Amino acid sequence: MQASDDAFSEWTVSRWFNTERDLHLADLRGQVVLIEAFQMLCPGCVSWALPLARKVHQALGASGVTVIGLHTVFEHHDAMQPHALAAFLHEYQIRFPVGVDAPRAHGTMPITMMRWQLDGTPTTLLLDKAGRLRARHFGAIEELQLGVAIGQLLAEATPAPVADAPVVAPAGGCTEDGCALPPQP
Repeated sequence: MQASDDAFSEWTVSRWFNTERDLHLADLRGQVVLIEAFQMLCPGCVSWALPLARKVHQALGASGVTVIGLHTVFEHHDAMQPHALAAFLHEYQIRFPVGVDAPRAHGTMPITMMRWQLDGTPTTLLLDKAGRLRARHFGAIEELQLGVAIGQLLAEATPAPVADAPVVAPAGGCTEDGCALPPQP
């Protein structure tokens, strides 16, 4: 999983599903946030990413992990209308909140996808308790790898609100060069 030291910017959502209110990243501070950027006609999203996000929501939703779906449509716009997405979410039993990435006035890529510089779908993003982007992964991700990353973020102390606090990379983790364990207390 690729990490970033950049502060994470707000999404631009045109409509929400599975929630009574609009959600904002600032409202989720103090929680680990998993954002799954997907399209309902994306085979990798349907086969791997959304089932894994659903598992995380079911297993860790009460433990300080918030799962958010971001339906970010950059192709087949006519087929992926809100009524079709509502049916899809029902059929695939997606219960976590899902926002529809707002379209741009010109071009095919939606606003948040452009702002966050996503490579495509599925893309899994992890934000720490301070709202900083700590991991980004395009494509399928191993359950164990995601679990380790979430566990490390959950184990971190909730940061006190400090302006311009330095970003600290998580201890340990796996890269294509291998895995490292965090130091033991």
